[in-house]
Amino acid sequence: MPKTNQDVIELLKKIEVVIHDNKDYLTELDQPIGDSDHGINMDRGFKKVLEKLPECEGKDVGSTLKAVGMALVTTVGGASGPLYGTAFMKAGAAVAGKESVDGNDFLAILNAAIEGIMSRGKSTTGEKTMLDALVPARDAFEKEYSASGDYKAAIGKATEAAEAGCEYTKTIIATKGRASYLGERGIGHQDPGATSSTLMLEVLRDNA
Repeated sequence: MPKTNQDVIELLKKIEVVIHDNKDYLTELDQPIGDSDHGINMDRGFKKVLEKLPECEGKDVGSTLKAVGMALVTTVGGASGPLYGTAFMKAGAAVAGKESVDGNDFLAILNAAIEGIMSRGKSTTGEKTMLDALVPARDAFEKEYSASGDYKAAIGKATEAAEAGCEYTKTIIATKGRASYLGERGIGHQDPGATSSTLMLEVLRDNA
């Protein structure tokens, strides 16, 4: 830390690889509780992101994140496209014009993304969604970063919290989206959106 726009572009390339490598896994998670397409949709979306990244060279971090959001909202099907697209566009607005970002900026990015998801999805934690990974991750990051000022330690704590959040989604009933139709039959199944969110955080941790 700090991360330049070029660093952010390289991280996005790594995220695309991880999403692609986990495409089948994410789709398998989605089969019992969703439309069986989360991995397929996310893979398609990040392929489009990869195509757009050359246009982001030489721009600011906010512009790059907004471009990612636009690519996702126009190519990812189901609920994930609008939610992830909104998350990245709101994140971009939070760091508009910035040539580089630090730990405080990353916290602002997380806050903006979460607020965007909550507003767009009319959702909160405890409903078996990506928020059950992202909100604990944000809280853990904020706590560690405010205490130590160490981005690497903070993103490590954030990722641990997100991974625990994924496990937590197995224990609760979904109240949003297609998964909500299953009621208690959805217990035991991990939320694919929480999982894809956590995969992205793991890339940030591994490249801190």
